[in-house]
Formats: sequence, structure tokens, C-alpha cells
Amino acid sequence: MATLGFNPTKIRIQTFQSHKLISNIISLSKPTKIPLNLSQFSANSPTTRLFRHSSVSKSSVSAPFEAETVDEEDDPTAELSYLDTEVDPESISEWELDFCSRPILDIRGKKIWELLVCDDSLSLQFTKYFPNNVINSLTLKDAIVSISDELGVPLPDKVRFFRSQMQTIIMKACKELGIKPVPSKRCLSLLLWLEERYETVYMRHPGFQKGAKPLLALDNPFPMELPENLFGEKWAFVQLPFSDVQQEVSSLETKFVFGASLDLDLLGIEIDGKTMIPGLAVASSRAKPLAAWMNGLEVCSIEADLTRACLILSVGISTRYVYATYKKTPVTTNEAEAWEAVKKACGGLHFLAIQDDLDSDDCVGFWLLLDLPPPPV
Repeated sequence: MATLGFNPTKIRIQTFQSHKLISNIISLSKPTKIPLNLSQFSANSPTTRLFRHSSVSKSSVSAPFEAETVDEEDDPTAELSYLDTEVDPESISEWELDFCSRPILDIRGKKIWELLVCDDSLSLQFTKYFPNNVINSLTLKDAIVSISDELGVPLPDKVRFFRSQMQTIIMKACKELGIKPVPSKRCLSLLLWLEERYETVYMRHPGFQKGAKPLLALDNPFPMELPENLFGEKWAFVQLPFSDVQQEVSSLETKFVFGASLDLDLLGIEIDGKTMIPGLAVASSRAKPLAAWMNGLEVCSIEADLTRACLILSVGISTRYVYATYKKTPVTTNEAEAWEAVKKACGGLHFLAIQDDLDSDDCVGFWLLLDLPPPPV
């Protein structure tokens, strides 16, 4: 892989005391030492995280609320049907979908539900309101077909969704249409769009309920034991310059490497190329099979659990694994906390890399990951 080498020339792994370059290779079953350098992340760090979204054009269709006459472009009750005319409809093969209630009451005093659909580039954007008494797989199935017909796009190969409570309805509707449903929190474009709509649409809707809690909150279950096929042999906390991370992301499509990237431009992540991005390197003598197994899990994020002295791997919608453990001491606690602090300073950006050996110049799996707060709805 281009320029990715977990070695001192590319990864600066430093201790807090001496700041000397070291090779810190950690066995999954042994006490860990997790040295990092936080000097580059000062209170005035230039690292920022900005959210950008595609401009949208709203269609004048019926909404479940009678609103005063307003400009269609500024009407929070209007529904949306948008397809970027510069994009080939045949190229949009994966959708992101949310089907859930909103903090809005209709004229009956019942919560309005909304179907929200987009692709990862926001070239396709569709919204439709529903009363709460028609929420079922048939309604969703018909709506998916109507999106395809109305916008002239083929039915997608895959549909990603992030709410476990809607899994039965979404999976049934998709399977009846020959679409592969993918439970995954890697619906970042959808999650950011929901965040934007909360402020620009839902809060301005005449039926908005201030302070209403989400009906279907995201799960955060207790972490489970890691399946045997996902075990690595050694691991290390590492750092990689953001410019090299970008090269790794671009090379995923050109080289036979397992993994997943993020559209950093769409996410509006602005980080200096020299800024070090935290990551986790995992080595295994069976690296390629390990990477292949990981590739089917919809890897979401990695976090250091300071209380349990372990690393938590989040995959799919609500599956959390104890990925590795370390001996809890003041030193390891401080260093794990530092890794989380660096991740926070990078706006939640981090990565997972799988290699044959931690000293190798190449890896067989690379996942760019991002911590995002749960959506406000």
C-alpha cells in the first residue's frame, strides 16, 4: 500500500517522558504500553470539523400539516425529491435509509414518521412523511419503489440503516425487492443529514415538540467476547500523518486491499496534512483471512474503555466486542486516555489497519473510522 509503513519513518510513536522513537509492539494477551505524543494538539489546534451538505431542491407535495403559505424552498412541511442531474443514476447502487418518528405532531396530535433516503454522496435525497398508523414493511416497500420510479434510478443493490428497532420492517421490505439490507452505523451522510434537518426543518415545523426524546434511541449494549476468527496476535496504538491517511483512502479503490473509506470532503473534515491521526495496528500470521472477516462486519469505530482496561470494537448497528485488553495501571490508563484525547482532537477520526507484521511496509486491511454522536432524533 502506498506509503503506509508502520515504522518510525512514517509513524511517530513517542513516550511522554523522553520523546524518543520506539517500536511498541503489543501482544493481545500481555500488559500494554501505549505511548503517544499530545504536544501537537494544543488548545489552539488548527484541526476543525465542519459539516457540509449538498444543496437541495424541494418538491411541492402534500405534507401532513397545514402550514401557512411560505416560500417552497423554506417550507419545513415540504417533502423532498432530488437527484443530481450531473450524476449517472445507474452509478447509485447503495442507499442509506432511515424510517422513524420525528419530534413533530400531526393534526391528530400523533407523532409524524418520516422516510429519509440518500446515497453516500448526497446526490440522491428523498423525504416523505407518514402518519403513525401505516408504519409497516408494505408501506416501506411501496415507498422504495416510488423513489426509483419518481427519480428514474434503479433499485439499489444495498440499503444501509442504523436503527435496530426497525430492522424487521426494513429487512422484510428490502428482501421482497431483492435488495440486500445492511445493518450499519456507517451511514455517515444520513446521520449528518439528520443532524442538519433537525435544526433547519424539524425545529421550524409547526408541530415541533421541543424537548421530545427520540422514540427509537440507538443501542449501546454491553461488549461481548470477540469471536475466535477475529483475533489478532499483536497490536499497537499508532499515528499516521493525515496526508498519508488520505493516500491510503485513495488507494483502497486501486489495490486489492480490504477496508472502507469515508468521503472526507463531504464530511467537511479539514485537518492539516501534517496532523497525526490515531489508529490501531493489528498484526496476524493470518492477516488476509482476518481482514476478509473484518470486511464483512461494517466496522464502525474503536474506543478505549478506561474503566474496563480494554479496547471496544463497534460493528454493524449495535454489536460491540472486547477487541483487546491491557493491564490496568496509572501509566496505561493515562496513555489510553491520551489516545482518546488525540482522537477527539481529530474530530473523532481514526483508523484500523491489519498487517502480516507490525514492521511491514504494507497492510492487507485499512478502515477509516469516525466517531459521531447519536442523531438528535
